[in-house]
Amino acid sequence: MKGGLIYVMGPSGAGKDTLLHYARERLAGEGVVFAHRYITREDGGGENHISLSDAEFEARAQRGLFALQWGSHALRYGVGVEIDQWLALGCTVVVNGSRAYAGEALARYPQMTLVHVEAAQHVLAARLASRARETPEQVAARLARRAPFEVPAGAAFARIDNSGRLEVAGEAFVDVVRRVAAG
Repeated sequence: MKGGLIYVMGPSGAGKDTLLHYARERLAGEGVVFAHRYITREDGGGENHISLSDAEFEARAQRGLFALQWGSHALRYGVGVEIDQWLALGCTVVVNGSRAYAGEALARYPQMTLVHVEAAQHVLAARLASRARETPEQVAARLARRAPFEVPAGAAFARIDNSGRLEVAGEAFVDVVRRVAAG
């Protein structure tokens, strides 16, 4: 196994966390490590993250404890520097990132593979509403933004449509992870 970094991103409601959970179960024991994120948000929602206060997040950022960090929707997100050790040991590392931060992440990890998870607009709307994290007005505003994603030049890239059955998108994602791991 050669290893590598896989940066998963996509709009809210695309099912990134569900795909990550699916792949984590299928790839157990194969040298693939799924990094958790540090987020200035309460626990919940099935996401693999560690909740930090703003002060805790800032203290870690000041000490250089994040390999990647960004802000989005009034929250701060970070991925710990432990991923550098995992990569150095030859692990394939999967992180849940941000489309807006992909260029900066690619500058730090130029060999990483970007994976864009997508879903049909009506699927996104239903998933966002079911999470109950936001008001209907906030969900509508989030869907109206529909930030387009441009693949950075020269980036390794895969697109996963997660509009339908989880098994279809999940197996497509597992295949991408295995290809990266094989080098």
